Amino acid sequence: MDLVSLLGDTDARVRRRAALAIGRVGLASGGTALAGRLQDPDAEVRAMVAFGLGLIGDAAGVEPLITALGDPSVLVKGRAAHALGLLGTEKAARAAPAIAQMVKLLVDGGAIATPPPDDEPRGSGEAEAVRRGLIALTALRSYDGLATAVLDAQGRPRSGWWPIAAALSRVGDDRAVPALTELVSSPSPYTAGYALRGLGERKAVAAVPTLLPLLDVARQVHPQVRVVAVRAAGQLRDARATAPLLALLRQKEVPQGLELEIIDALAQIGGREAEPELIDRLTAKSPFVRAAALRSLARVDALSFTTVLSGLDPDNDWRVRAAMADALTTLSPENATPMLEQLIADKDARVLPAALRAWHKLTLPNLEKHLTAALTREDVPVRAAAASLAGEQKITTMRDALVAAWQRSRTDAGDDARWAALESLAVIDPAAARAPMEETLADRDWSMRLRAARWLVSQDPASDALSRIRPAPTAVAADLYDAPRLITPSFSPQVYIDTAKGTVQVELAVLDAPLTVENFIALARRGYFDGLPIHRVVPAFVVQGGDPRGDGSGGPGYSIRDELSDRAYARGTVGMALSGPDTGGSQWFVTHAPQPHLEGRYTVFGQVVQGMDVVDRLEVGDTITRVRVWDGVTPPPQ
Repeated sequence: MDLVSLLGDTDARVRRRAALAIGRVGLASGGTALAGRLQDPDAEVRAMVAFGLGLIGDAAGVEPLITALGDPSVLVKGRAAHALGLLGTEKAARAAPAIAQMVKLLVDGGAIATPPPDDEPRGSGEAEAVRRGLIALTALRSYDGLATAVLDAQGRPRSGWWPIAAALSRVGDDRAVPALTELVSSPSPYTAGYALRGLGERKAVAAVPTLLPLLDVARQVHPQVRVVAVRAAGQLRDARATAPLLALLRQKEVPQGLELEIIDALAQIGGREAEPELIDRLTAKSPFVRAAALRSLARVDALSFTTVLSGLDPDNDWRVRAAMADALTTLSPENATPMLEQLIADKDARVLPAALRAWHKLTLPNLEKHLTAALTREDVPVRAAAASLAGEQKITTMRDALVAAWQRSRTDAGDDARWAALESLAVIDPAAARAPMEETLADRDWSMRLRAARWLVSQDPASDALSRIRPAPTAVAADLYDAPRLITPSFSPQVYIDTAKGTVQVELAVLDAPLTVENFIALARRGYFDGLPIHRVVPAFVVQGGDPRGDGSGGPGYSIRDELSDRAYARGTVGMALSGPDTGGSQWFVTHAPQPHLEGRYTVFGQVVQGMDVVDRLEVGDTITRVRVWDGVTPPPQ
């Protein structure tokens, strides 16, 4: 039985799941069938039909979705708005006024008169429809729509609810600055944090007096607000922030995440006042601090950096040597070349991508020679980085080398180097890329097929490439699709992520992302995550792990398809990290705060139910001791 026929099933739950599945498949032909079900008698089915149209992403869904904004159910209104946001500005910009009017009517009716608690993933039906409408208006870059919906006649926010601050911070319009400035004083750390983010992004120097008190070392400030204020200070590049930033840095105990943000902010502001603190941190215990100090000192004063450089021995940590490559770009080519030559030949392959980028930035000779050599390396991420750089620089004489790199990478376990070579070939010589792209339609990896098909359609809108990539390849055993533990689970699996700072308990979303959950559990039971570092921490945003290389480019040697859903990204939500659609593998992240812009774009497969205080304390470089699984039958190892 096909999915379209299941839209007519007598069971509303089946119709709802069929609508989501059609959206996930992503074929434009599925949109016609979905649009016809926007009159389903069940509101939850209609809501998922609307969301499915957003996942498909076809412009033909715009008009049916605009009509659905008038649905009597607020659940449907919110999902229809969100779906229009997923379609993007090119296809759905004209929907912004209708979305704004829908949100305004709900706000006028008191939908957010008493906003839901900050950490409630979803508010009431009306508040949730408002939240999703704001996500959509942000995605459509409609400041006018936001002003209509949630600002008063004087441009002041009608509520201090954090989704309003989030929307205004991401809409990318200077007219939002007055409202954002007002929202900084909110007692909600999410509202204040998003407001500060927006002020930094808009380079709103007039807001510096509002920002400075949040940098005051003597003042009690929520940790997330403090770190976003530091980040914004760097973006504003105002020297008035230097003294309070240095005072924060000189505290006896500074969390590493905050320390790294301060170091970066001081570099952006500039000024020699920071030099002593930066020089002192070149010998810090943490390689992440040493790396940040090295980059920042070079940006603050290249002359001081050169002087200090003469007394520095090569660092024993690859991260610091990679940072050295970045720092060397502040020097003259003749001064940087000797050290860059050493870094190009570094024994750790993870240094080479940074060294190649630095070589290019300094316009040193023989870049093509180094890139061509890198394309023959065993290390997949090195080949991917070299291929990408060749494409970025449009080095036409590397066409044959890229073809050879693509051929060589066809035996790789992962697809990073394979796609990088093909994508760069398409930039350099589209005609030469056509045959490999056609061949890639039968690649063993679904994400490769999908990207090749989309490129071919971009070259010829009449191409049937998106049809020829199906049926999709899968490494999943056929009987898994019928496994009761995934289809009708009697429990929610739990995982326990053990670290030196404590244990994080995650409830896995088996109904919303069954294959992602199955993949994560399988990796955990293999011991895959045991001993791996937390390789990325962006305070007030995410903690990320699951990379065996530790540089953000590692994975299990295969990719899994996205399982996008309408679940919210709240504080403590666990999602799959991606480099593009359907490229998940082993890397995952946990959010520090709500991240509405990720919804419908990154797979949600879990929620922290205990240990968020541990997540807040995790720093880049911390180690995952092990990940234990409770499956409802077998107790997790103790």
